[in-house]
Amino acid sequence: MKINRIFLLSIIVLLAACGKESTEEPPTVIIPPTTDAAILKVMTYNIAGAAASTGVRSLEGLAEVIKRVDPDIVAIQEVDAFTTRNGKDVHLARDLAALCGMDHWFFAKAMDFHDGEYGDAIISKLPFKETMAYNLTGDWEGQRIETRSVARVTVEVGGRDICFISTHFDHTSNEKWRILQAKELVEIVKGIEMPVIVGGDLNCTPSSEPMKILYEVLASPCKTGDCLGTFVGSKNVIDYLVYRSDNVLTLSSYGIYSWADKESDHFPVGAVFEVEKVK
Repeated sequence: MKINRIFLLSIIVLLAACGKESTEEPPTVIIPPTTDAAILKVMTYNIAGAAASTGVRSLEGLAEVIKRVDPDIVAIQEVDAFTTRNGKDVHLARDLAALCGMDHWFFAKAMDFHDGEYGDAIISKLPFKETMAYNLTGDWEGQRIETRSVARVTVEVGGRDICFISTHFDHTSNEKWRILQAKELVEIVKGIEMPVIVGGDLNCTPSSEPMKILYEVLASPCKTGDCLGTFVGSKNVIDYLVYRSDNVLTLSSYGIYSWADKESDHFPVGAVFEVEKVK
């Protein structure tokens, strides 16, 4: 089964829903770019710590998924660095980037984990002009959950600086943590003076309160609830690529890669943006 995707012809007309299936290979460019546009192909992927409940997943298998999609930049969640779970000499961001033939990677630590570190990362064909890391709420009113991280980089596309973010919201049953984390992410985005794309496992559905908070500053084609489930074996949409265009970004295609159903317990989500070039 090939990629399920929606096509956005303009900011007004939705040409097809996420549920539409195609027998074509994953898109490079779906709608011809405007004369003064560059193309940016992005992806977000929760790699499940590269570790299955029965043992270590294949890092090579995850790399094959990414190489088949062939994005310019990827947001990755559940990233181990030098842990006993995946190996004291293994850094998943560094090693996955190498396997994918990408020269650039950045890791943001969320917490200590299995005698190493755990967090979010970005791997990229494009060089980074700037990198920053943040932590999201893990302590509140005497309560404690896993600290979450935000990895942020700046890349240049078509002469424009574009901010790309990877993050992972809390997974527990109490939505208040995701509401707090959504508010914190909104404040981060408000402080960024360039177009922003956020990729992440947000652990909440399109109509949830945390997503409504994000919609205040970030656009999403899943806002209407038409997108396909991103967790393997479930109809729940919990992984997203959301963005603030600043009149620079135009979304050309968006969808999940449903053929990648064994390498992780999440489907990768991909999108193609047109980026208005500097004149």
